[in-house]
Amino acid sequence: MDEQTRTEIEAAAFRRLLSHLAHRTDVQNIDLMGLAGFCRNCLANWIQDAAAEKGIEIDKTEARNQVYGMPYKDWVANYQTEATPEQMQRMAESLKKNKD
Repeated sequence: MDEQTRTEIEAAAFRRLLSHLAHRTDVQNIDLMGLAGFCRNCLANWIQDAAAEKGIEIDKTEARNQVYGMPYKDWVANYQTEATPEQMQRMAESLKKNKD
């Protein structure tokens, strides 16, 4: 597979992931962090990093809007719930694994 085709396939898969997450507003960022070690905000940070590698500046607000499909503050207001102690514990354990 040539590099351009690989990039296009990866981009399509990423767009599908964002679409999936947009439909799964019941899945909290803390759940993603606890299970996978990353969340929607991480994806936004990765977008910023990838843009910076190309010499393009994308601010945090724009990157989060791309990931959330709406302004971050709107997503938080409409979908974010208070984290439970269990969620916090899973996230802490996952973050520790990320550092190992």
